[in-house]
Amino acid sequence: MVKKINRRQLHELVSEEIRKYIEEKGLKEGDKLPSMEQLARMLGVGRSSLREALRYLEAIDIVKIVNGKGIYVKDAGSFRYTGKVKIENEKKFLLHILDVRRALEGKAIELAAARITEEMMEKMRACLDTYDELKRNNQDTSAIDYEFHQYIYQAAANPLLQSVYDSISELVKRFFNEPLGDKTLFDNTYEFHRTLFEGIANRDPERALAEFHKMMDVVEQSIRNF
Repeated sequence: MVKKINRRQLHELVSEEIRKYIEEKGLKEGDKLPSMEQLARMLGVGRSSLREALRYLEAIDIVKIVNGKGIYVKDAGSFRYTGKVKIENEKKFLLHILDVRRALEGKAIELAAARITEEMMEKMRACLDTYDELKRNNQDTSAIDYEFHQYIYQAAANPLLQSVYDSISELVKRFFNEPLGDKTLFDNTYEFHRTLFEGIANRDPERALAEFHKMMDVVEQSIRNF
């Protein structure tokens, strides 16, 4: 039987239960999973957590969601429970989300360079000062790093872009919450935060985007080399 998920736990556990269900039922590629409503009842979770879990499983090629038809198994053999396969799936997922980050955040940076207010500049400066201090003291910078990137979307001042980002924000958080089990994996992006901000503050979108893409290139290489 599928066991219910404690509502306080993260959506990653929901995806784990769905993978276990596929394995225990012996489902193969092309087999149909229960509907969203049925899965939500079986797992005892809300539709939001379930959607996040299914997005993740689709990103790593375990399921395929066909609009108007249902949820299908895409590759039942891709998630057998060995450490190596789990890592490869996580890397694949992070690279998919990285593509989306490049597109969404790149546009946010372009808009921010044109629309940032003095008040938002001060918030971002204060954020970077805290980042610097944490770095000097060898403390965890993941939360302040995430906050910095949130400010970029706020500075873009586009509610629709913010809404699109919010819809995947839980997935993006994987970059800041011990990616691949290593809290320091993207520490080598530190230097680009200041130069990226300078590009935005100077209303120079080309420079800001260049620094952003340098940052994303480092992130991508860190994932691929893990």
